[in-house]
Amino acid sequence: MAAASAVRAAARRSRRLFDIFVAEVPWTVSSKELKEYFSQFGSVQRCQLPFDRDTGFHRRYCWIKFSTPEEVQNVLQKDSHILEGSKLTLRQQIRRRRSQRKNQSE
Repeated sequence: MAAASAVRAAARRSRRLFDIFVAEVPWTVSSKELKEYFSQFGSVQRCQLPFDRDTGFHRRYCWIKFSTPEEVQNVLQKDSHILEGSKLTLRQQIRRRRSQRKNQSE
């Protein structure tokens, strides 16, 4: 049980390293397709598309990591992102220091 909680904690920490959160991902889109799509805006270092263990389907959201902040801005400047007829919802991840997170929770 402790190993499972350690894995979840590591996953939470790794998500903080991503630049963009993408929601409303169609069921039929794979992480490879997401990486290919977002690579038109710059070098995609990583695409994390979590899956549900019970259903075997992905959870319709993902995180994308780019090489530079300029590439992130390239993505955010485009009005809409559409994959397989569905409009994706993008949100930039805000990186905060631990001290800032603690102050906000108090």
